[in-house]
Amino acid sequence: MSIICGVPILECVCCLGCARWVWKRCLHTAGHDSETWGFATADEFEPIPRICRYILAVYEDDIRKPLWEPVGGYGINPDWLILKKTYKDTRGRAPPYILYLDHDHADIVLAIRGLNLAKESDYAVLLDNKLGKMKFDGGYVHNGLLKAAGWVLDSENETLKDLVKKYPDYTLTFAGHSLGSGVAAMLTLVVVQNHEKLENIDRKRIRCYAIAPARCMSLNLAVRYADVINSVVLQDDFLPRTATPLEDIFKSLFCLPCLLCLGCLRDTCISEDKMLKDPRRLYTPGRLYHIVERKPFRCGRFPPVVKTAVPVDGRFEHIVLSCNATSDHAIIWIEKEAKWALELMLEDNKVMEIPPQQKMERQNTLAREHTEEYKAALQRAVTLAVPHAYTLSPYGTFSETVEGEEEKEEESPASSGGSSRKRKETWDELIERLYDKDDSIHDKNESRYTVLKKSFSSI
Repeated sequence: MSIICGVPILECVCCLGCARWVWKRCLHTAGHDSETWGFATADEFEPIPRICRYILAVYEDDIRKPLWEPVGGYGINPDWLILKKTYKDTRGRAPPYILYLDHDHADIVLAIRGLNLAKESDYAVLLDNKLGKMKFDGGYVHNGLLKAAGWVLDSENETLKDLVKKYPDYTLTFAGHSLGSGVAAMLTLVVVQNHEKLENIDRKRIRCYAIAPARCMSLNLAVRYADVINSVVLQDDFLPRTATPLEDIFKSLFCLPCLLCLGCLRDTCISEDKMLKDPRRLYTPGRLYHIVERKPFRCGRFPPVVKTAVPVDGRFEHIVLSCNATSDHAIIWIEKEAKWALELMLEDNKVMEIPPQQKMERQNTLAREHTEEYKAALQRAVTLAVPHAYTLSPYGTFSETVEGEEEKEEESPASSGGSSRKRKETWDELIERLYDKDDSIHDKNESRYTVLKKSFSSI
């Protein structure tokens, strides 16, 4: 009898717990994710609206006769456009992209478009992934996106090498939206780790802007490469917050709200400590810029505010239940809001009217602040015992050989024959060379997994 009397009490407790969870989730807004972050400055945020317009230009068939030009134009000089690759050129191995030589801003820009819902090849890139399948530089990355990056680098290696050598003072910028942002982030990882293949380009010259990015790398990599990778998220965008594997998202595209709610429920029930300790969990890469333009319980858009940080814990971990979760993913909205936010920043700067000398000093101070914040994030990752996290050391290269391999090269027939000429190794071959196939791991869909060679895992 006492047990029967206790059942209603348990039901009440469960109902109260569910009601509390629903209340907390409904009150959780995008502003909570970045409420402790600092404000971005006009100098650091200036490239982002421009980069968004370059990505939008990839959608045009002919940049000289644009059909979808935003207000103010793309800001592209057609004579400076080095090349443009379409789906026909990439043969489905990578999304379309352009290579643009921006003399006005001393920048070499490779911009990649986002997901095309009508192209099966884009889905093939996204679905080519299993958690823990591809290990890179002590962390995990998205397999399909890394392969797409290798194909792009194979195709444009000589062109990029010539431009980097011809313009030694220009930066090299990889940029992309959605699917393209993941490819751009992988391009940055591979180039930084193998800089000697692009005329030993200095790490400080390499930049990446991932607009509305997919979660494509493990936490230790996301923090360690925050000095070269920048991610831009508009308000409630669902993709940077969705830890669900991308293949599950796009298989359930027509029931995306249901999937987001289930993902929201699951992530709420998983402790943050367990999330941080999972080495295969993928995250939004690099330094984060969060554009906040709506407030809770208020209608309409407000003047956007841009927050920035290199967070470790609390890194867009929870989906925001919002009717704008999908519309905030659109590159057109991101470009408009980023442009508006930059105009507001510049207006504030004009009110202050900083002299040129003090402005240069402020830029140097900002660079130091970013460096200190970056180092603090690395230390925070080590403190939280994030798998494979460590403080930054001078980066090396995966092309270094170990003693055993050097001995094999000395004894090889090619070397003993006196031929000093070697065939150049492609980026795809380089990536494949770094990984062994482990036949001891099986599942229903995969016969083999890819793991990092032991000789390189310690680098």
